[in-house]
Amino acid sequence: MIELEGVPELIDPVMICAFEGWNDAGDAASTAVGHLDREWKGEVFAALDAEDYYDFQVNRPTVALEGGIRKVTWPTTRLSVVRAGGGDKPRDLVLVRGIEPSMRWRSFCNEILGYAHELGVEMVVVLGALLGDTPHTRPVPVSGVTSDPDLARSLDLEESRYEGPTGIVGILQEACTHAGVPAVSLWAAVPHYVSQPPNPKATLALLNRLEDLIGVRIPLGELTEDARAWQLGVDQLAAEDSEVAEYVQSLEEARDTAELPEASGEAIAREFERYLRRRDGQPGPGGHATDAGGGIADGREGGTGGPGSYLRDSSAPGTGAGPSAGTSPNAGSGSGPSSGSARPRRPSAKDDTAEERDESGENGEGDESSGRERPDGDQDD
Repeated sequence: MIELEGVPELIDPVMICAFEGWNDAGDAASTAVGHLDREWKGEVFAALDAEDYYDFQVNRPTVALEGGIRKVTWPTTRLSVVRAGGGDKPRDLVLVRGIEPSMRWRSFCNEILGYAHELGVEMVVVLGALLGDTPHTRPVPVSGVTSDPDLARSLDLEESRYEGPTGIVGILQEACTHAGVPAVSLWAAVPHYVSQPPNPKATLALLNRLEDLIGVRIPLGELTEDARAWQLGVDQLAAEDSEVAEYVQSLEEARDTAELPEASGEAIAREFERYLRRRDGQPGPGGHATDAGGGIADGREGGTGGPGSYLRDSSAPGTGAGPSAGTSPNAGSGSGPSSGSARPRRPSAKDDTAEERDESGENGEGDESSGRERPDGDQDD
């Protein structure tokens, strides 16, 4: 039974989800949702029962003292709601932030979609981050992927063609497809040689792309300065090691060669349009979900349905049960130490993955659109 006491009727609601773990390299995605919650002062209205979905030997509860009283905090997934934007076209965001569950993924997705149904959510956007052969000195590649051909055309997204192991991001998007709920995944590529969190540059890139997608101006706070400081810090650390500096230069050359035609045209135009919108305080080109040229409404195949079971054991093969956005086994927060300085890891022989790059020369984004995925031996370093 879903209880929604205290939640008002929402305006053009969009659900934004991110999960720590396998699909969250550099904690970029979960930090992005945390930023939205903090900037718009979100209020938690629901939390999933941790006992149902988490192995507490994998994700352990924490104990803290509050006023001399010990308090246990259990790992879980929480939902909050915020009023985004303002003026004539406000809209509400339902923020889902938690940890990738250890078990019962189908039930987990069904419960989240039950809330989406009860709240009248028009679209689900899932944020993720993966490790890739991308230099930290260049703009962070962000891929927008969907399994819905109509949505892909109306919002200028890629259609998912990935096959292989997936995480909760891919399973949730598949559940949305079965439920007839329009769903999009946004993926940021994080440099694999500096994978430890935080990565404010990747978080900033996800928020910029999200802003364009949902048509709401997102306050960035200190995130822009944090991203600039992060890059300067990595620049200094990379300069201390000639092998790392040479490796970064090779990534820069490959990236620049692959993106030269786009950089001279469409990409520059997009960045200029974003600058003008921010200067004038206008929403992004996507507008509200209901204004997207009918694409989102048309993307519903059979309506949203109810909060029943959307994923079953007898799911038909070939429906894209893999990650809808090219999730990667090297896209986990465990890919690097969780503390300490952001010192680049010295490249090794196993980092030489040139033969695995796609024709674009960029694994972080190219693998998603090509349907391939680069395993990374350093996932659990």
